[in-house]
Amino acid sequence: MTDALKRLSDEGVAIWLDDLSRKRITSGNLAELIDQSHVVGVTTNPSIFQKAISSGDGYEQQLVDLATRKVTVDEAIRMITTADVRDAADILRPVFDATDGQDGRVSIEVDPRLAHETAPTIAEAKQLAWLVDRPNTLIKIPATKAGLPAITEVIGLGISVNVTLIFSLERYRAVMDAYLAGLEKARERGLDLSKIHSVASFFVSRVDTEIDKRLDVIGTDEAKGLKGKSALANARLAYEAYEEVFGSERWAALDKAQANKQRPLWASTGVKDPAYKDTLYVDDLVAPGTVNTMPEATLEATADHGRITGDTIRGTYDESRAVLDAVAKLGISYDDVVQVLEDEGVDKFEASWNDLLKSTEAELARRTPSEA
Repeated sequence: MTDALKRLSDEGVAIWLDDLSRKRITSGNLAELIDQSHVVGVTTNPSIFQKAISSGDGYEQQLVDLATRKVTVDEAIRMITTADVRDAADILRPVFDATDGQDGRVSIEVDPRLAHETAPTIAEAKQLAWLVDRPNTLIKIPATKAGLPAITEVIGLGISVNVTLIFSLERYRAVMDAYLAGLEKARERGLDLSKIHSVASFFVSRVDTEIDKRLDVIGTDEAKGLKGKSALANARLAYEAYEEVFGSERWAALDKAQANKQRPLWASTGVKDPAYKDTLYVDDLVAPGTVNTMPEATLEATADHGRITGDTIRGTYDESRAVLDAVAKLGISYDDVVQVLEDEGVDKFEASWNDLLKSTEAELARRTPSEA
């Protein structure tokens, strides 16, 4: 083991685990990762919960109780997932207290079937915050067009938010604008801005997956030479946008009111192409004030052989623009790529949620007491 995870933390990158299950909670594994691997937060999504609950590990008694109560499958899923998030939040509470609320947080996502509906997303976010009832929770809202006004309203109510499924630079700027608008609403309502936190989950690896696929179709030497470069370029330019927005006069007024910056969070950091080093989206996305949420395999790879050499984002902006410009000149539309990725992301989470509904419904039916 190297000290790469400690060095990453020392560079101002918060390490969050992109996974949660009841077994991870009850076995002491989560506490161990916090204690030994510098993990200071946890993210979840519908796919993660689908995998955890479908495994059945640790959920038996709660499923029996829910079946006995004859709850709906939707209610059962919310009872199960919020219980896991609540317990994880309690384990992370010392980190939350030690970092004045910046870290020690657990994210839980609104129902992905609501991704294109603003009012139901707001209602769901309020309900989730009430159900989990922990100050170190982040409610995940997708950065769809319908999600943007929901982000503003939920932040304006004083609920901390993890904005998810951000792929494009234009949409990321809209997310930051929605966050600032929400803080301004909260200030008008007399809320304590220092208690409101947010991260913006900018997805990384999927950008390479989609653009590399298109580069392979083109097949020229120039196209091959651009493979594996777009995701880093996109994320690094997102950090440039973050520096610009949170260096603005608009932000300065909120900063005086003790508001917190919305940190960029690098999501989808597990490398999909085995040709690339497995710590690519960790080693090469280091800058202060960021979060990197890693699947366990990436966390372990970074601990074992990550190369943390300091800030690998600032100073790369011109080079990053040149990469995306070169991709565009080959006829690959950036706007089309990011729209495809957003649509696929929403569809994937909705499909996972539907699979979770089906498997949970079957588990409840199997445990429902007979009337005899």
